[in-house]
Amino acid sequence: MKTLICVLLCAFALSAESSDPKGEKDVLAAMEAFKQAMIHNDAAVLEKLLGSDLSYVHSAGQVETKADVLKAVTTGKNVITKLEFTNMSTRLYGNTALVRCRTDLWHSDTNIVHMDVLYAWIKKPQGWQLVARQATRLAAPAKGQ
Repeated sequence: MKTLICVLLCAFALSAESSDPKGEKDVLAAMEAFKQAMIHNDAAVLEKLLGSDLSYVHSAGQVETKADVLKAVTTGKNVITKLEFTNMSTRLYGNTALVRCRTDLWHSDTNIVHMDVLYAWIKKPQGWQLVARQATRLAAPAKGQ
């Protein structure tokens, strides 16, 4: 009976959210690298940051793979002039990190998309890789706010 309790406690401890300041710092650095690569259409950086099984869901519902995202970046189909992350919260679960934040994306000075986005990262031997992104479009802020 003691062995069963010990096994259950160990399993619970391994599945619980961890407090890892270095891991959180590394994930936030990956988020910044992702942001810069998207703004500067840097397919080489995105190739390293995006997981091979990426599921990239846009706020309008389109689902893209890693190949789709890279193609959009390299062909100029997806133009991003500015990208801001605010109200970030990060949770680490071993080699998995979930980053939720407000994401404001500028396609131009007049075409701005406001979203809540959940980014799922997995730590692999080559570093943190984005394996999923789920975006929900928000209403534009009222004028004057």
